Amino acid sequence: MADQRDEEQVDQVTLNIAVTGESGVGKSCFVNAIRDLKDTDEGTAPTGVTETTMEPTMYPHPTMPNVNLWDLPGIGTPTFKSETYMKDVKYQNYDFFIIVSASRFKENDMMLAKEIKKNKKNFYFVRTKTDLDVTQEEKKGVTEEQTLWKIRNRCVENLRTLGSPPVFLITSENPKRFDFLELVENLERDLPDHKRDALGMQDTSFVSMVAHILRALWSRISALSEK
Repeated sequence: MADQRDEEQVDQVTLNIAVTGESGVGKSCFVNAIRDLKDTDEGTAPTGVTETTMEPTMYPHPTMPNVNLWDLPGIGTPTFKSETYMKDVKYQNYDFFIIVSASRFKENDMMLAKEIKKNKKNFYFVRTKTDLDVTQEEKKGVTEEQTLWKIRNRCVENLRTLGSPPVFLITSENPKRFDFLELVENLERDLPDHKRDALGMQDTSFVSMVAHILRALWSRISALSEK
């Protein structure tokens, strides 16, 4: 009976993952890749060269009802100003954040990181479009390994004052490339205390539940890259 009750509690737990960053860095593409969808499939998060996400939009995972991915509007736009961004997107609704960035590390990236930390939320820093940087640098004779080291080191240095949160280099064009798997493994380990406490469950039980969700998520990502 205890196992059955634990399973029922697990079924009622919802994991809300907020994907945030500046407009145009690939947040919606990232959400689509996580959901095992191409940008042209029905029900995807809209993508484009202009700002397409005008309000926090929830996308349930197609096979895992426990996981909700929130595509947040870009920070620093006329509608969502940097100074009030966290309040405007209702930061308290999310269990943790994934900050998505591309190209250079920017002031808004640091502002987001500081505000999330200030509000006692955990976050992960994801650098997208890494494949484009690797290709561009290879034309100059720079190896992929050297390029990845340079990008990662720059991100880590910028975030060092915030306790060196995890940094992941990815490309939504090929979810198996670079750090996608490591990102999922870190999500398993770094969980919001209030969800665990609300369930009245031991750490191991909660970790097992989220690990099950995220391993299934990774299997979907792997399947997508093999298509």
